[in-house]
Amino acid sequence: MSDFSICFNGAARNVTGSCYYVHVNGVRILVDCGFFQERAFRSRNWDPFPFSPAEIDAVFLTHAHLDHCGLLPKLVRDGFRGRIHCTPATADIARIILLDSAHIQEEDAEFKRLRHLREGRKGPYPPGPLYTVDEARKVMPRFELHDIDDPVELDEDVVATFHEAGHILGSACLTLDVRRNGEPRRLLFSGDLGRWGLPILNDPTLFRQADYVVVESTYGNRLHHAPEKVPEELAAVINRTHQAGGNIIIPSFAVERTQELLFHLSNLLVDNRIPHLRVFVDSPMAIKVTEIFKRHPELFDEESRQLLKDGRHPCDFPGLTLCRSVAESKSINHIRGTAIIIAGSGMCTGGRIKHHLVSNIGRPESTILFVGYQAVGTLGRLILEGRKEVRILGQMHRVKARIAKINAFSAHADRNEIQRWLAGLESAPRQVFVTHGEEKAAEEFGGLLRDHFGWSVSVPEYQSCVDLT
Repeated sequence: MSDFSICFNGAARNVTGSCYYVHVNGVRILVDCGFFQERAFRSRNWDPFPFSPAEIDAVFLTHAHLDHCGLLPKLVRDGFRGRIHCTPATADIARIILLDSAHIQEEDAEFKRLRHLREGRKGPYPPGPLYTVDEARKVMPRFELHDIDDPVELDEDVVATFHEAGHILGSACLTLDVRRNGEPRRLLFSGDLGRWGLPILNDPTLFRQADYVVVESTYGNRLHHAPEKVPEELAAVINRTHQAGGNIIIPSFAVERTQELLFHLSNLLVDNRIPHLRVFVDSPMAIKVTEIFKRHPELFDEESRQLLKDGRHPCDFPGLTLCRSVAESKSINHIRGTAIIIAGSGMCTGGRIKHHLVSNIGRPESTILFVGYQAVGTLGRLILEGRKEVRILGQMHRVKARIAKINAFSAHADRNEIQRWLAGLESAPRQVFVTHGEEKAAEEFGGLLRDHFGWSVSVPEYQSCVDLT
């Protein structure tokens, strides 16, 4: 490849494992280094990197979701010695995400080892953890923090800048402004693109010019409901379940989604649009992330800043219980009457949500409310698709609870919103690369861009490289 190229080492025709390798003017850059979460691609986490980590000069981290930062411990362990550039809030959240991921890696490896021993297997034994807690801790000193819109000069001809993405706290789009043979070129990475009008966060930045655009397409072939409909739909689910005498069980992502839920619940309670029920956040990680929100009010939008001035925090209210310990978590199931239980993980793949599902999925009076994307093959996706029976914690359970979903909750831009973001460009890019979407979504969105704008658009294959000269 030339010294002006890009390789798509993740999030190519799938929605996880974001990792783009950019070689420009002798500088080697990674944009994100994420974990493959989809079952069909998880084995890629164990594969050697298709580049030498020791040769990478810098990593730019768009945000702290695991599918964007989750392989950083492996990268550092395998030889990376540069800086990991990100916003302060991204660093704060990534510390929590990476340590939690490492703890899970260690637990899973030990569980599999003991299972093989119990079953009398002679080997080969399962591999050890992908990375350890100690290896995750070695990532932290490599973070270098930058505010939104502050340029990062890698050399006199390569300047990177983070811009507001509106996806989660601290999330950013990234521009790489380079000069080759005296001519300027701009690479624009959407990261995970947020939406306009979401609570707490500012709206995404629009860009007037870019030569090459790498754009996500998670919802590239779908439309969300308007964010303004969330309070009405959330209140309807809560009131209906309260009348039936059941619980509202909400699998929720610890980062952003839980805090957005708390924002809406607070407003509904203040306006007396829902009964004053007990609300439990049963996720140690979500609790830690909520505390980070309290440390970064400078990233809030105007509405949330006004709440702070009025003496209300957007993520807190009377009647909210934060369950840190296992004992506190177990005690929830002894409470009589309706409760709202927010627990991780968001796709029901692990964590405390599984125990609450076991206690409620067989109750017709309870509601399982989904407020986020459910990847193919996950327990959440199976429940949402209408399976009559699902396996939870090793046992089959009949699905009798009411299943509901609020589409307006997504922190990802939908088809029209991504198109709105791209429409800010005043001239056609040389090339648009559609990534971070299931293959069907990416292909359909790529076709839409060709038809609507007449641009040159491609949907890269995994580990494909493109010469930009």
